[in-house]
Formats: sequence, structure tokens, C-alpha cells
Amino acid sequence: MSDKVFPSSKPAANGTTTNATTNNPPTAATNKSHLYNPTSRPPYRPQPHTRRHRSRSGRNICCCCCFWTILTILLLLLLASIAGAALYILYRPHRPTFTITSLRIHRLNLTTSPDSSSSHLSTLFNLTVISKNPNSHISLDYEPFTVSALSDGNDVFLGNGTLPAFSLSKKNQTSFRNVVISGSNDLDVDAVNSLRSDLKKKKSETGSVMLKIEMDTKVKMKVGGLKTKKVGIRVTCDGIKGSIPKGKIPTVAVTANSKCKADLRIKIWRWTF
Repeated sequence: MSDKVFPSSKPAANGTTTNATTNNPPTAATNKSHLYNPTSRPPYRPQPHTRRHRSRSGRNICCCCCFWTILTILLLLLLASIAGAALYILYRPHRPTFTITSLRIHRLNLTTSPDSSSSHLSTLFNLTVISKNPNSHISLDYEPFTVSALSDGNDVFLGNGTLPAFSLSKKNQTSFRNVVISGSNDLDVDAVNSLRSDLKKKKSETGSVMLKIEMDTKVKMKVGGLKTKKVGIRVTCDGIKGSIPKGKIPTVAVTANSKCKADLRIKIWRWTF
């Protein structure tokens, strides 16, 4: 029996045979190698971060603004300090002086009801005040004063009065006579105890009572053609020694050792004359 031979391929149209394995290579292997080959991937190109750039530029602008703002404020404060120092050296401001030359006590009566449920204080004072302006370049315009009398030991309110408005030019002074301070007040228990202890103490030691006078108002200053706003001023005069009158004859207080201090406040800083 003879073996049969099967041709590996069909004859071509031109009568020649073609090897399928050599002429048609498999495409599966080629595609697979292309997928796993790292050199065949497209290169990575990072994109620019525009948002970060904008945020950084915004921060830089904000920092610059803060820096220049702080620098401007510091420069303005420096210029203001230099101007204030120059004005102080140029005009040499001095505090106005107040003096109480005399004080008469006409009435200082403290009465208590029989059951000690209420107490009443009646007072009447008469004083003379002198105000001076020692400045050679500054004029002062005062509004009306509110004058108050208190006990120097415990600050018990004794009475009040007023002073009219006035002006003081450079190196000038004015005086007010017969300034009346009066009061008729009901006192609470604490005020009565404080006043009684103060009166008893002074009576037993020297036979006198210590008084304090406070004067409150507003003042406007003029420096050449410049005018300041109205600012508050308080004048405190302490160390006044008086005696309680007996009957209708007033007593004269000793004011030689009294000291008056004017305290003036101007907005941010405190300027004490």
C-alpha cells in the first residue's frame, strides 16, 4: 500500500506554492509586544498649574500692601511726634494755675431724725478764686465751671456752685469773688458715718475740718491762628482747713497751705498742665 501525501497548501494561481507560515506572520504576538513595551508609550508632559501661580501672586500683592500700609502709619506717627516735639519746644506750654485765696464757712449743719432713720446736711460756703494763664503764646477760653465742695477725708459731697465762662489771654489773670457753694442734701447711712467720723476726728485733734474744692469745665486753646477742640479739665484744690461755725457768725478757713492742680486730657494722650 502506498502512502498518501497531502499538499501543505493549495497551488497558487500561477502554479507556484506559497508558505503560509513565512509570508503571513502572526499579528497577535506583535500587538501584545506593543502593549507591554514601555518605550512605545507616549511621553508624559505635565500641565502648568495656573491656579497655584495665581494664588502665589495674590499673596505677594497682599503682603506688599500690608507692608506699605504699616510703613505709612509708622511714618505718620513719626512725623506727628516730631511736630508735637517741635511745637512743645517752640511754645513751651505751661499749665494754668488756680488759687483759692479765701473761703468762709457760713453753715455746716448735720441733723439726724430722733429715730436715726434719716439725716440731712445743710451747707453754705463763700470763696474767692484766682485763675492765671502763664503761657506767652497760648490763650485759653473756658466754659462755665461747676464747683463742688467735698470733705477731704472721705469725699462726702457737701454742696455745689458755678463759675461763669471767661477767657484768659497771654500772660493774664482774672479773679472771682463771692462764689457761693451751697447744699441741702439727705445723706445715706454710709455718708453720715463717714462725715461724722471725719468731723469728730478733726474736732478732737485740731478743732477744724479739712475741705476739698473741685472745679470742672471745658477749655479751648488758641495758638496763633490755630484753635483746639474743647477738652475737659478738672481743677482740684485740697488742704483747706476750716472750722465749723457756731451760730450765725461765719468762720474763715485757712487756705495758705492749699494746693490746686489742673488736669487736662486731650483725646489720645494726656497733657497735664
